[in-house]
Amino acid sequence: MVNILVAHMMETEGRVPHRLTKQKYGLGIITLFPSLRDPQGRTGYEHFYDGQKNTGFLSWRLKTVQRGTRPSGNKEDPKTEEKGGPLLDRQLCYQEHQLDNDQSVEAISLMNHTSEREVIMQKMKATFEYRQRLVHDPEGSTTILSVFPRFLDTKGLIFQDFTLLFGSETASRLLERWPTGFKAKVIRLGETLTPTPLLKRLLSSAKQSKESSEAQDSPEWDSDISSFLLLLHLLSPQASGRKKIQRISISQAIDHLVVFHKACRSIQEHLELEENRQPYILASGSSKEAISHYFIVVDKKLIPCQESSSLAAIDELFKSNSRLISLAR
Repeated sequence: MVNILVAHMMETEGRVPHRLTKQKYGLGIITLFPSLRDPQGRTGYEHFYDGQKNTGFLSWRLKTVQRGTRPSGNKEDPKTEEKGGPLLDRQLCYQEHQLDNDQSVEAISLMNHTSEREVIMQKMKATFEYRQRLVHDPEGSTTILSVFPRFLDTKGLIFQDFTLLFGSETASRLLERWPTGFKAKVIRLGETLTPTPLLKRLLSSAKQSKESSEAQDSPEWDSDISSFLLLLHLLSPQASGRKKIQRISISQAIDHLVVFHKACRSIQEHLELEENRQPYILASGSSKEAISHYFIVVDKKLIPCQESSSLAAIDELFKSNSRLISLAR
């Protein structure tokens, strides 16, 4: 049964299925076969997929299959593997059923006049190559959101484009690895730094569970965002020796990454007053530890995040920088 499910999972989503997909498959197994439920587990399907540890029968089978289907690198030109960056003209991971210029214009017109999510997702996939040409066009790159306005009201398009560009394995890497290893390492490294009031608050929030953070008087952010903000302390810019270059503070750097917005206030007013053109997270809620909606702000435009968790919002922010960085130049 596990082999069949993994084969179907990889057929529909590629070599590295999304974490939520594996959770749904695990839930589906114990729903159809209640006797397979783990009575000691939190979700009941830990034997099949444990998202915290990335273990279980589904995970183990996926890893076995992935080892046998690992894509080979470009051996003829090893230098290309050393280059990177969001504006690199890459060989696309997805090249099937791509529309030519005239067909893309027709598809764009159709997308702008339909509200069916499946049609929008399908047409956005079919116009991916056309969109990539716009991204690499110095004049056309600034028009991506105006040509493809469905980015602004259709969740999941950034994730889809990122997956088409970099592959499903890379697209799922942060969500898979951050909670199971990277987060704890970042916290341990943060504890070795010279303490400051801001660093102490971030460390305290990063180490808090959801229940304990609610009991805290004024937590900085939730655990995932706080642990990511610790990276700004670990990766703070070093003095370059050049004159007339003003280094921003850690707190200023945080404001360039994530901004809290009180839910009762006007988001439009915030967008009109905000001067930051670089993509950043706008977290809207009653307080920093009680966020109800996450958005990616690009050039004063709101892109709704696909999921409501802070980790997913951070993941989508990095993906938007890789896909849409030319919009904010």
